[in-house]
Amino acid sequence: MKLRTTGSSTTTSIPMGHYGSPEYHGLGEGAPRVDNSHKVSIIPLVFLIFYEVSGGPFGIEDSVQAAGPLLAILGFLVFPLIWSIPEALITAELGTMFPENGGYVVWVSSSLGPFWGFQQGWMKWLSGVIDNALYPVLFLDYLKASYHIFEGGLPRTLAVLILTVALTYMNYRGMTIVGWVAVFLGVFSILPFIVMGFVSIPKLKPSRWLVVDSHNIDWNLYLNTLFWNLNYWDSISTLVGEVQNPKRTLPKALFYALILVVAAYLFPLLTGTGAIPLERELWEDGYFSTIAMILGGSWLRSWLQGASALSNMGMFVAEMSSDSYQLLGMAERGMLPAFFSKRSRYGTPLVGILFSASGVLLLSWMSFQEIVAAENFLYCFGMLLEFIAFIRLRITHPTAPRPYKIPVSTTGAILMLIPPTVLICVVLAFASLKVMIVSLVAVCFGFLLQPSLKYVEKRQWLRFSVSPDLPDFTVTEDENIIDPMM
Repeated sequence: MKLRTTGSSTTTSIPMGHYGSPEYHGLGEGAPRVDNSHKVSIIPLVFLIFYEVSGGPFGIEDSVQAAGPLLAILGFLVFPLIWSIPEALITAELGTMFPENGGYVVWVSSSLGPFWGFQQGWMKWLSGVIDNALYPVLFLDYLKASYHIFEGGLPRTLAVLILTVALTYMNYRGMTIVGWVAVFLGVFSILPFIVMGFVSIPKLKPSRWLVVDSHNIDWNLYLNTLFWNLNYWDSISTLVGEVQNPKRTLPKALFYALILVVAAYLFPLLTGTGAIPLERELWEDGYFSTIAMILGGSWLRSWLQGASALSNMGMFVAEMSSDSYQLLGMAERGMLPAFFSKRSRYGTPLVGILFSASGVLLLSWMSFQEIVAAENFLYCFGMLLEFIAFIRLRITHPTAPRPYKIPVSTTGAILMLIPPTVLICVVLAFASLKVMIVSLVAVCFGFLLQPSLKYVEKRQWLRFSVSPDLPDFTVTEDENIIDPMM
């Protein structure tokens, strides 16, 4: 690490993103960050993960429209085994190996080098911002069933703007507030589906769950709906530096959140498909409020619509937290200009929050299905880099400290990743030409953005710096090698 002058100020700094194989530099848990009393404990962390991944069954209705009840139910049973569990396990291992903000950007950079680390950060941040643009859309789709003023035009545009500003301010106020708000919103959002399930019992006909029409399946919509509703387990890694004792807390929180997410999908799906006659064309985002009206009346529909509104608020604040802390983590490692690493008086990444909110507003004009397809395409590229980085770290740093390690060998880890890799290829193959072109343009933009930022740093047009509290990951690994020999 070198001391050098950048612009008019002197800072501990190295060239932009200059860390990676074979030597990794990362922020240790002891680095001076946010007071531990303001860090996230396990219960808020579970609900933050819940909202990063799910937020409840709002948005799963398209799976029934695409493939019918049987395949929709099987999808939410089988897909977690193929995709969610492997992704959550990788997040637990690498998140505890690198317990710091930045998450998957740090994993890929330490394994594949700074260029690919930056590409990972770019694709994941963009897919996260695209994902966040969904939530105002979903919120208004549920409200428009009762309030037709939100179907389009100026009222809908103003509603999106007001929602974005209000929820962005909540992120600005701090992670502790966001975490406990997520707990409250999660409980309130799940309750009406539990009530709807009990109300539906006299009307349930299990034979309705077995309906399938193999000649009428929209595989693109079906896979995209499953993929969108069961991914993003790794998003919590970008703010692990804000978590109390992450080496113990993160694996437990991921386990509890996995159970919560799967149950929150299957229970309403079994209720809705089993209690009312099937009309597949009606199963689109917002249809659960109609089911609530049929089963329980206007009071249950109003409650469920309110729960949808709050759930979308929870997903928005959780995703924005992840996106903004990712930018902060990248800036602390010299991958982005130093102003991205500045925190507000509440300890939150102000510039990262503003950038993420701006992206949401720019993308909120897209339709629900276009947003899902575009973010899935970009997310797939990012996950392939994560898989490669995970395996390569197992091979190149086998003795590195891993507080949680998946109980399989490197060969077993490779075998574990074959099904999700095949799934990624299938999702990419089913993408429409429009989504494919837009996404590939975004990927190519990232290839140009990283060398452009390096040029900006070289010309000293903006200041880039690396935190002075960067310990050497390889030192700890060397100690693990020496100790058994002694």
